[in-house]
Amino acid sequence: MRMSDLVAQYIMEMLEEQNGSAEIQRNELAGSLGCVPSQINYVITSRFTPEQGYIVESRRGGGGYIRISRVKMDNGTAIMHIINSVGDTLDKAAAEVMLNNMLQRRLMELQTAKAIAAALSDRTLRNVEQEKRDTVRADLFKNMLLTLNS
Repeated sequence: MRMSDLVAQYIMEMLEEQNGSAEIQRNELAGSLGCVPSQINYVITSRFTPEQGYIVESRRGGGGYIRISRVKMDNGTAIMHIINSVGDTLDKAAAEVMLNNMLQRRLMELQTAKAIAAALSDRTLRNVEQEKRDTVRADLFKNMLLTLNS
């Protein structure tokens, strides 16, 4: 497992244990996980975004902290929020992160996520011109989520 996955998993466990809100000190977390503080920043900015249903607040300085809160919304609203955040293009890695976040938030079942991941894979889209794949992937993903949401 990659370090970024470990950091994200650790933060997700903190959110679960603390009812959707966790306060962390970046340097302490980096020290306990054996990584550099910039990796903590990377994970927070890439996996705990408003588009993915999180609010991140930070306070700098000696007693500084980063507070991550999960936004509470019903499944339909959460899925529409994800659809609206996709944009015109979607690369494979971003699609996988979104699917994993949806699984963790219990917005879909594992089998559904696997089917969507297979449909969005580079192997499935191999006959689509390379420069158009991310556009086709975004359209497919949004339409699949709209179908789930209806």
